[in-house]
Amino acid sequence: MSVDEDRDVAPTTGAPGEPEVRQILDRVREHLGMDIAFLSGLTASAEVVLATSSETGPMQMAVGDERDLDDTYCVRVLSGLIPPVLPDARRHPVARELAVTAELGIGAYLGAPLRGPDGEPVGMLCCLARGANPLLDEDALRVLGLAAALVEDRMGAFGLPHRPAVSDRVRWIRSVLAERAVRTVFQPVVHLGTGEVVAVEALSRFDPERFPTPVHAFAAAAAAGEAVELELLAAECALARLGDLPPGVRMSINLSAEALADPRTTDLLLAHGPAVAVEVTEHTPVHDYEALTSVTNRLRAAGHQVAVDDAGAGFASLRHVLQLRPTAIKLDLALVRGCDLDPVRRALIRAVAEFARGIDSWLVAEGVETEHERATLRELGVDYGQGYLLGRPAPLADALRGVPRG
Repeated sequence: MSVDEDRDVAPTTGAPGEPEVRQILDRVREHLGMDIAFLSGLTASAEVVLATSSETGPMQMAVGDERDLDDTYCVRVLSGLIPPVLPDARRHPVARELAVTAELGIGAYLGAPLRGPDGEPVGMLCCLARGANPLLDEDALRVLGLAAALVEDRMGAFGLPHRPAVSDRVRWIRSVLAERAVRTVFQPVVHLGTGEVVAVEALSRFDPERFPTPVHAFAAAAAAGEAVELELLAAECALARLGDLPPGVRMSINLSAEALADPRTTDLLLAHGPAVAVEVTEHTPVHDYEALTSVTNRLRAAGHQVAVDDAGAGFASLRHVLQLRPTAIKLDLALVRGCDLDPVRRALIRAVAEFARGIDSWLVAEGVETEHERATLRELGVDYGQGYLLGRPAPLADALRGVPRG
């Protein structure tokens, strides 16, 4: 994490952007079913509350509250020690030991960084609840990320360096489309027993000064009405490397239901043969499962793998499994992380593994980060995994390192 050593964040009242920010906080709090949503600023040593939702429920938090940075969730989210979404904070081995968890009575947490013009974090947009919230998942995190992008345009009202306006991001994303300015990296999917790379997932990267994360780029594309165009471009850039894969290794590509409904997507995938797997994401809701399944059935008939991403993260992913009958299921990292320490997670993973075998589907565990997690997953019947322990997103040659050729 990087903060400005010389910047002194002070709470403001009645600033021009404050009503708009409070409205965003109110909407986010209501949508996610949390007790409070708040905006904070980061100094070199503290987190300062700059704005809160109109309703704060039982959470004892107000504008101007300050907490030592070392005692906060935000510093641990930014450093990767705790995930940005915690449906049950008291069950996480790091969060439950923090004094702030007991002091504020935090049962559930969701946080997204706010970034300045240089892409560095200058604040956080967070939601808290007293009780656990099992509905918090990757969809909730995406909602918060989009809200954070809106707040970033108004941070100047609070003395924080704000990111360029939405109109600038729209212009930039159209430039990405015109110049085909997408860089593709690949993360390996490996057999947890042998370490053999069986597939690579294609992931898109963009100019970090304009889009510090892919979420920012795809949010800008949605704002510009170019979401499908950007997904298609990302797929084309990834598929350009398909010929560099060794025999027997597949490439998986993330596509939303909206993109899959576009005939150009199906034509593109079918033209590249069955070495391509499709991961159906939940970036946009599915309004017409009949139309989506007609596409996935056609792809599956042509030999393509059809995977459902983030299984176990919420109702939407389970409905995907029921409707799409996938040939591969990707187990959400929220279930995988800490599975060696949590009997509830282990029981659920074992059940999903049995279900996957029953429908003759691959099961891939996402977010494998420790040897203990890998060993536990193997004991539970999960054969394949993906995560930092097994390989970070990297150029294709690095992702395939150790794969025999010919």
